[in-house]
Amino acid sequence: MRNWRIPMANVIVIGAGAAGMMAAYAASLCGHQVLILEKNEKAGKKIYITGKGRCNLTNASDLETIFASIVHNGKFMYSSLYTFDNQAVMDFFITNGLEIKTERGNRVFPQSDHSSDVIRTLVQVLKKQGVETRLHAEVTDLVQKDGKITGVKVRSGKKQETLSADAVICTCGGQSYPSTGSDGNGYRLAASCGHTIQTPTPALVPLVTKESYIPQLQGLSLKNVSVTICRGKKKLYEEFGEMLFTHFGVSGPLILSASSIISDALEKGSLSMEIDLKPALTEEQLDHRIQRDFQNNLNKAFKNAITGLLPAKLLPVIIELSGIDGDRKVNSITKEERMALIRLLKAFPCTLIGKRGWNEAIITRGGISVKEVNPSTMESKLVKGLYFAGEILDVDALTGGYNLQIAWSTAYAAGSNIW
Repeated sequence: MRNWRIPMANVIVIGAGAAGMMAAYAASLCGHQVLILEKNEKAGKKIYITGKGRCNLTNASDLETIFASIVHNGKFMYSSLYTFDNQAVMDFFITNGLEIKTERGNRVFPQSDHSSDVIRTLVQVLKKQGVETRLHAEVTDLVQKDGKITGVKVRSGKKQETLSADAVICTCGGQSYPSTGSDGNGYRLAASCGHTIQTPTPALVPLVTKESYIPQLQGLSLKNVSVTICRGKKKLYEEFGEMLFTHFGVSGPLILSASSIISDALEKGSLSMEIDLKPALTEEQLDHRIQRDFQNNLNKAFKNAITGLLPAKLLPVIIELSGIDGDRKVNSITKEERMALIRLLKAFPCTLIGKRGWNEAIITRGGISVKEVNPSTMESKLVKGLYFAGEILDVDALTGGYNLQIAWSTAYAAGSNIW
């Protein structure tokens, strides 16, 4: 019986982000000689800021939940996700010395709460595997001949050179957080080889609101609220969780996920959003609660009788929108006014008028068309020896560690399938 062995290949990985480092690791496991070219001064620059500097490195939910959380082109992910799933990612980090923990929503973080520990783990693994990383090295062009990749052109300061390669894995990222190096250069490289680029747009991004009272709430974080977004009577999004008011509008996990779902609708015009500030209570239960508060404060001013109901920063806005004078005695408030207050608390109104830009987008929606990429190997269907992984692909998901899982899975597939 013949003993088949994969011949060693010279592999170049463009970009030392999450996908780049995982792809390099996977390729090194197959015995290939791997070189990472990174234009920044250090590896993992975007990992460093993910999850507010804590790095939500995956999600511990079942695969059904993970697939349901992929907003665009989830079917493309079947092969790579089943091959290198979230459990495999967690096992990889644990095996290589990183302690992890699972928090609300099955979000997985390093035990230390420091994203730098994730980067350090990856860098150490690559060193152990003999992977070379060259910093301040920007790939300016892909070199191909007769439909096969043969190398890359690199600029390091004033020096320019051409490096030969049997395979090139392009993990340049999208366009989100351009300060980390994600400037869309990967799309230009892919397009030069004939690939179709689905228009990149900011995703998982804060939303801009119309109302003048929203900036008054800047910095207020709301936990355990429910958000509903509609166009007219058509419901586009409804979810429970955490959100944040800003000087321009709204942000936080609930809003970031909503931005990916409602993006197309928002481009066509403004949308109405309602926040249920008391989702655990029905209107009737809330009415009983308010009546009890009023009963205990009959001779007090309205503004002083509802202090236990809401965060202090929200009270002036609620009082203003309720139409009830804050100095009125509670015993003079009518049932109709009380019911209007309840409706306000159950449907606090905002009007969404736009999205923030690339500097605040967590990820990119759009990218290299997945129709032109083999979903099992991540190899280009147009150019042999050219592979893609991570955010550069037209695949995106909600917040919660799902986008990094996409990066790990596609990267592992790319690095493991070089022949």
